[in-house]
Amino acid sequence: MNRTEEQRLVAQAQRGNSEAFAVLYRENVQAIYRYVYHRVSDRHLAEDITGDVFTKAIEGLGRYQDTGNPFLAWLYRIAHDRVIDYYRKVNRQPTESDIEEQSIPIESDMDSGLVQEQISSVLQTAIADLTPEQQQVVMLRFVEGYRIEKVAGIMGKNANAIKALQHRALRALANRLERAGVDIESMMAGLT
Repeated sequence: MNRTEEQRLVAQAQRGNSEAFAVLYRENVQAIYRYVYHRVSDRHLAEDITGDVFTKAIEGLGRYQDTGNPFLAWLYRIAHDRVIDYYRKVNRQPTESDIEEQSIPIESDMDSGLVQEQISSVLQTAIADLTPEQQQVVMLRFVEGYRIEKVAGIMGKNANAIKALQHRALRALANRLERAGVDIESMMAGLT
């Protein structure tokens, strides 16, 4: 959807047009769900939080102002806040285990699906150990596939700040994976 169409739909939704909001919902729900899921690693919880994001969006739509960023950027900010609220409510950090305690035993006859699952689990744990901003950059850049400029707009930072944040996040991920005994080259080969 182009920005002009999006702006038109937002304006209609702000005037109470539920069909316009339904179109905005359909356009953005999968991206928000993926973002939330990668932060909480639980399908049902991600569905609940995604629903909550759109409930908050409906409630706050009258206060929404177009700042030149896509409507999705506003939804990402709501999603980020809802995930943070969830972790505050359960009074725990996103990570459920210490990355150093994880290992990836790889045998030549091991089923490749099992290897993929283990790699994914270790990587998710390592990502969960990052700061919330680093997690958001990794998700937006490498899961959602957004360019630096779009991530900068979504997060309300300049492109250089996003590049620096991304660099620190990737370095921290590499360090955590190395300490866990993960051969990063083997892992990358297993992901392709």
